[in-house]
Amino acid sequence: MEYRRTSEKPNNIQKSVITLGKFDGLHQGHRKLISQVQKTGRKEGYQTVLFAFDVSRHMIWTKEERCRKIEQMGIDYFIECPLDEKLRHMHAEDFVEKILVSNFHAAHLVIGEDFRFGFERKGNARLLCEMGKTYGFQVDIIPKEMDGHRKISSTYVREQLNEGNMEKVNFLLGDTYSVTGEVLHGRGLGHRKLIPTTNLVPPREKLLPPNGVYITESEFENRQFRGITNIGYKPTVGGESFLGVETYLFDCCEDLYGEKSEVRFLKFMRPERKFSSLEALKEELLRNAEQGRKYFDEM
Repeated sequence: MEYRRTSEKPNNIQKSVITLGKFDGLHQGHRKLISQVQKTGRKEGYQTVLFAFDVSRHMIWTKEERCRKIEQMGIDYFIECPLDEKLRHMHAEDFVEKILVSNFHAAHLVIGEDFRFGFERKGNARLLCEMGKTYGFQVDIIPKEMDGHRKISSTYVREQLNEGNMEKVNFLLGDTYSVTGEVLHGRGLGHRKLIPTTNLVPPREKLLPPNGVYITESEFENRQFRGITNIGYKPTVGGESFLGVETYLFDCCEDLYGEKSEVRFLKFMRPERKFSSLEALKEELLRNAEQGRKYFDEM
């Protein structure tokens, strides 16, 4: 996959099938668009392009995570285009002519039914269909993916993530929400007085669920371990100046420092709180671990 942060013409681009949007969550609705792009690309022999308007904010998937997932989906070109002033004020017709047609040789577009673009958001599916007759591209308009009576959207995913409803989050994503990072050395308190854990510090742009304890699965270079994870500041042991992701791995005695880990969140257990002593905290963590083991046994 070729990754670019510009809307300028890529090298070796020929006829392409393109889907456009923000693609923050890569949720079920987004996956439906990408699936149609792949289907058309295979059928017609077109190169596949995912064109994402980049809006800087707290993200469900970081830039690195999103790029990795899109590459795994088999997309040829991932264009992460900054939504700068030039693009914000570009009229929809100019965007189609100068970027989609001239730079990416669009032969086929795949969009959601409520897709809007261009200055004052005047570009829509109808405009694209009309311009397709002039420039020779086809347009597939994909209905919204639904969860009951509600449309699946990044906003919906964010709401559920903010509530810690991981089962619903994972359903909406069509994937398991996760945090990735390098295992860092902590203060060693867990190994000495509590239970041994791995520690990650998530990027600042990563949107996290509420502080608390979760049932999780962690992957290290194709090795997987079950466990429980705390997101928070460790108030019982004096707190930290940063928000950490601390995981107790069941049945793991390996030295994992420096390795890259992906922690996948399955279920919320309890909010983070301050305990009266380290002994009380350890007892609670052991209870949580037993509850976590039972969860996996019953899967």
